[in-house]
Amino acid sequence: MKLPKIKILVADDHPYVRDGIVSLVTTERDMQVVAQAADGAEAVALAKKHRPDIILLDLRMPELDGLDAITQIQSLGLACKVVVLTTYESEQDIHQALKQGARGYLLKDTPRPELLDAIRRVHRGETCIPSRISQKLVEKMKRPELTDREGEILKLIAEGDSNKAIGDKLRITEGTVKTHVKGLLKKLHVPGRTAAVREAVHQGLIHLA
Repeated sequence: MKLPKIKILVADDHPYVRDGIVSLVTTERDMQVVAQAADGAEAVALAKKHRPDIILLDLRMPELDGLDAITQIQSLGLACKVVVLTTYESEQDIHQALKQGARGYLLKDTPRPELLDAIRRVHRGETCIPSRISQKLVEKMKRPELTDREGEILKLIAEGDSNKAIGDKLRITEGTVKTHVKGLLKKLHVPGRTAAVREAVHQGLIHLA
């Protein structure tokens, strides 16, 4: 009995990238490209129209970026599974893509056999995250989560502002600033403000110009 082919939608705003993926996939007997999208909005529309099994989706696209496209595709209630295929590998991108519902996260330099294997694995219901990507997620989980306010205060501390100056800029009391600073020192496991800035930069929580 001949099994049905894995129906694939390729979404990427670069034609040569789409062509390369299509050429790769069409050599496989168990795979078939049913549609191609040049932006996120088109990817959502074509997913609804063709109902593919797998969507190979770039993160950075015009009209609608990949993350928003994943959200909209998930909201359609379709059975298709999204595999992100991108050049971006920041912890934030990886975390958000998987949080939005992506079942795989691959880089565009992924070797051909690994990409094809990932498509088949995700189609079977598995989640495919290469060790290189998984390590970044582990590193992110080890980092403390700062609130937006803590991030603002940390950046102002890095600029050399006193608690009073920070309070004036953020329109909060000096006492409130002190409370936030105390919380920051505890989260970062450091004894003082200078050490807090050094540790935050080291962990990638803030970036100094």
